[in-house]
Amino acid sequence: MRLSTKGRYAVMAMTDLAARQDADGLRAVSLAEIAARQEISLSYLEQLFARLRRRGLVKSLRGPGGGYRLARTACETHIAEIVLAVDEPLRATRCGHASAKGCMKAGARCTTHDLWEEMGRQLHSYLASVSLADVLEGRLTPEAKAAA
Repeated sequence: MRLSTKGRYAVMAMTDLAARQDADGLRAVSLAEIAARQEISLSYLEQLFARLRRRGLVKSLRGPGGGYRLARTACETHIAEIVLAVDEPLRATRCGHASAKGCMKAGARCTTHDLWEEMGRQLHSYLASVSLADVLEGRLTPEAKAAA
């Protein structure tokens, strides 16, 4: 299973945004700044941030000093929300989501369906448990988890 560039870039950009906005969350960060630091196309980021804004994960500010801010704190913003906001599915089966019809030609589910379905649930559960703050503060390594 592989996360597409949409999901990866959205998480990278949101982590950059969380790291750059000031403690009170008032400073907006321009997408051009994020694009340069993360080496992501500005036009691609504009598309991703339009989706993130529609899902209520970021707020945009116009005018001089404009840009984007997190809509909530980094502790309250989870990676799964970001990935899902840019339309990145968190499933590993070929079968249609929430469909009784399987991926086989006759409509049956493949014999490994439950394996991949559970893997998708585990992935979603993990990403839903990780916040932007966890990423920024390096709390994802086994050593950091053991110390917590």
